[in-house]
Amino acid sequence: MAVLNVRVSDSIHSAIKNFASDENISINQFITSAVIEKIAALKAGNYIKERGKSGDKDLFMKVLDKVPD
Repeated sequence: MAVLNVRVSDSIHSAIKNFASDENISINQFITSAVIEKIAALKAGNYIKERGKSGDKDLFMKVLDKVPD
């Protein structure tokens, strides 16, 4: 396991401390969870962007035409 030192403003530290306390988890667990969520969002965005490159707008419009109003 790696150790990562991060500098944050006092106000951000206070917010992290309060949210972690509200969730009954450690600050470390809160930050780890936040980083995991961000990584997942970035990966999903990249996946969607790559899938979009192979899309066919005409085919998409044909499918939409079949949807009732």
